[in-house]
Amino acid sequence: MAEHLASIFGTEKDRVNCPFYFKIGACRHGDRCSRLHNRPTISPTILLSNMYQRPDMITPGVDPQGQPIDPRKIQEHFEDFYEDIYEELSKFGEIESLNVCDNLADHMIGNVYAQFREEDQAAAALQALQGRFYSGRPIIADFSPVTDFREATCRQYEENNCNRGGYCNFMHVKVIGRDLRRKLFGSYRKYRGHRSRSRSGSPRPRRDRDRDLHRDRDDNRDRNGRRPDRTDRDAGGRRKNGSPKRSHSRSRSRSPPPAREGSEERRARIEQWNREREEKP
Repeated sequence: MAEHLASIFGTEKDRVNCPFYFKIGACRHGDRCSRLHNRPTISPTILLSNMYQRPDMITPGVDPQGQPIDPRKIQEHFEDFYEDIYEELSKFGEIESLNVCDNLADHMIGNVYAQFREEDQAAAALQALQGRFYSGRPIIADFSPVTDFREATCRQYEENNCNRGGYCNFMHVKVIGRDLRRKLFGSYRKYRGHRSRSRSGSPRPRRDRDRDLHRDRDDNRDRNGRRPDRTDRDAGGRRKNGSPKRSHSRSRSRSPPPAREGSEERRARIEQWNREREEKP
């Protein structure tokens, strides 16, 4: 029985826990939901509810005065906001993912999800944001159960064919420009020397790849700057002077990234929290 409950935790078959809150950290029913919202006490992800206020919030493409807005101005407004949030949150640690919802439903509009590399970094950011304001509005920050944004985002929206539009119950993540993506997420990759798992990550800079390529070519040359001649080798693959065959490929050892807690582990931990809460007098 316990294995069955753990296997359906956070799914549509689970009649106790809310699957939408488990996947996207928000539910359209709010506190009136008939299922439980298991709010985490610690998480690498924090949610800033309804924080982004787009200039065409009342009517898409039109400002409050009824005048049409250039789409480039809307994107510029969003990227200014995105950069402000990133620079402020990055003071507390490395940001692996920063996603802003483009949904229109009340429980998701303007939601900002910031996923840090470590849980203590997220906790420090959450504590620092308590009681603060942005653009004259209070910041509502909480821990979020979302750690895998692949399960939270709308795949149809990414393919430009979501039939539900802005009122879809899965995340419609706004996309930032390539230049801003390189500016923000390229800094950590250059300093830390590892690939970020963020959706907004950027590829490795070309100049770094070219530098490693030239370095590999230099390693294939002898002390006089010449490449070894293949005719100087015998049938056994050894050079005529008796030196063993050298491998021209350089091995780059990288330490594997720390394993992220999976869905099954999170479900088991939340189930344990529920049991402990029921056992308390």
